[in-house]
Amino acid sequence: MAARRTAPSTRTAPAVHRIKVTLAGSRPPIWRRLEVPSTITLRALHDVLQAAFGWEDYHMWVFEGSLGRYGVADRELQIASAAAKRLDQLAPAQQDRLSYTYDFGDDWEHTILVEAVTSAEPTIAYPRCLTGRRACPPEDCGGIGGYDYLLEILADPKHEEHEDRLEWLGLDAADQFDPTAFDLARTNTALSSLATVLIKD
Repeated sequence: MAARRTAPSTRTAPAVHRIKVTLAGSRPPIWRRLEVPSTITLRALHDVLQAAFGWEDYHMWVFEGSLGRYGVADRELQIASAAAKRLDQLAPAQQDRLSYTYDFGDDWEHTILVEAVTSAEPTIAYPRCLTGRRACPPEDCGGIGGYDYLLEILADPKHEEHEDRLEWLGLDAADQFDPTAFDLARTNTALSSLATVLIKD
């Protein structure tokens, strides 16, 4: 009996979106470059962005793109469920963009740019952070304008609000808040609980 031929596999590797996420209005720019599964839901992407930037997930949030607004479903605010929409549906191709706003009071708006759509690599866990720049602003500091003012106060030990702001941040006079700091290893540790290997050898 002739040996049975095995049909070649037509399975393709899962796709990965490489995205650059920049905090709008930040000067110098605050950003993270991430790789995430293309099929990630926007609800899960919210968790990724919170971990990557160092936000505490205290506030409301929303994604906005050409297909609408997605977050915690709210009919009055015209927000559909982020759990029902994937990244590859809202921004399927290179150079596509969408926005992500965290905290409707401080309005931390992030611009998400799709830099590439590639195949997942074997044994690599996604999501992962490739690189980034600068520290995330503290929660509830008043948006970009408030953050700039906070940095001005922290840079001047003689400022009348200096000690109060240190106390608010949980710092003492010997500590410093470094706005230039970015720790890639720490960021990926924060993402590790969300990570999955899409392809296994």
